[in-house]
Amino acid sequence: MKPTDIVSLIEGEPYISSVPVEPGLTNTEKESNSECIASELANTDKEVNGGRIVGLNSENTELNEGMIRFDIIFYVRMPSKSNTADNNATDKESRLSQIIINVEAQKSEPQKYDILNRAIFYVSRMISSQKGRDFENSDYNNIKQVYSIWVCMNMPEYSMSHIHLTKDDLIARHNWHGNLELLNIIMIGLANNLPPHDNTYEMHRLLSALLSKDLTVNEKINIIGNEYDIPVENNLREDVNVMCNLSQGIKEDGIAIGEARGIAIGEAHGEKRGIATAETKIVLNMHNNGLTPEQIATFTDKSIGDVKAIIEGEIPATVD
Repeated sequence: MKPTDIVSLIEGEPYISSVPVEPGLTNTEKESNSECIASELANTDKEVNGGRIVGLNSENTELNEGMIRFDIIFYVRMPSKSNTADNNATDKESRLSQIIINVEAQKSEPQKYDILNRAIFYVSRMISSQKGRDFENSDYNNIKQVYSIWVCMNMPEYSMSHIHLTKDDLIARHNWHGNLELLNIIMIGLANNLPPHDNTYEMHRLLSALLSKDLTVNEKINIIGNEYDIPVENNLREDVNVMCNLSQGIKEDGIAIGEARGIAIGEAHGEKRGIATAETKIVLNMHNNGLTPEQIATFTDKSIGDVKAIIEGEIPATVD
C-alpha cells in the first residue's frame, strides 16, 4: 500500500497532544448543532437527530496542565477482514471497518516505569472510552479495534513487537465468540545508526531518517522521495527543515553553550549555567517552530509546567 493510499483512509484531522488519557476526560459532549459537529461526525458512526453528540475531547488544553494526553490519536477506515470475500457487498463503506490509532514517541526507554505497562493503560483507555462515543449500553460488538504504536528512540538495536490478546485452552476447546484482535500494541525500537533499505527495516529506515540528528534536509528529502515514493511538497520540505533545525539546535546548543559557559565562568558553575541556558534556548526554539508545550515536554523530559514557565519568561536563561 502506498503512503498516498493510506492518507485517504484517515478520517478528519489527527488530534495532536490535545486528547486527555485520564478516565472521564477523554470524551466530551457537544450540542449537535454546534460548529464542531461536522468534524466530530467524521469520527463516529452514530446518527444524530438533535440533542448531544459525544466525541474526543480536544478542548480546554490549558486546564489541568499536568494532565497526560495522547501524543497523536485518530480514526482510520480499513478494509474489513470479515467482508473481504463478500462478493455481494456493493457499498464501499460496508467493506470498511473503523479503527482507532494512537502514536506515542519516546526519546528513550523510560527508567521510572516499564513502558509496556503504560502502553497497556493507553490501549485500555482507547477501548473503555468508546462507551458513549462509539457504542452505547451493551452493544459491545460495536467496539472498534485499537492500535497504540510506540516509537522509542536511542535503543541498542532496531526492533518491532506486536503485543495482543491470545487464547489458551486449559480444559476442552470451547469456541468463545468475540474479537481477540481488538487490543493491539506495537513497540518500535530505533537505534542511532541508519539501517539498510530492505524489506526488514523499511519502516525503521524511514522513521530513523526523519528523526536523525545527523542527516541534512536534502538527505532526508532524498530518502523520503526517492526510496519511499512519498510526494515531496513544499509543506513537507518545510516540516523536515524544522525537524533538522531542532535536532541540530539541540546538538549544537547543548555542546557549544555548555562549553562556553564552563570556560568563561568556571568549570562547575559554568557547566550548570550552560546547561540551563541550553535547555531554555532549546525549549524556546521548539516553541517558535510551532510545537506545543506537551510535545516539548515529551522531547525534553521536562514537566509541562517548567516548559510553560520558560516560554512565559518565568524561568531565566541562566542560573546563579
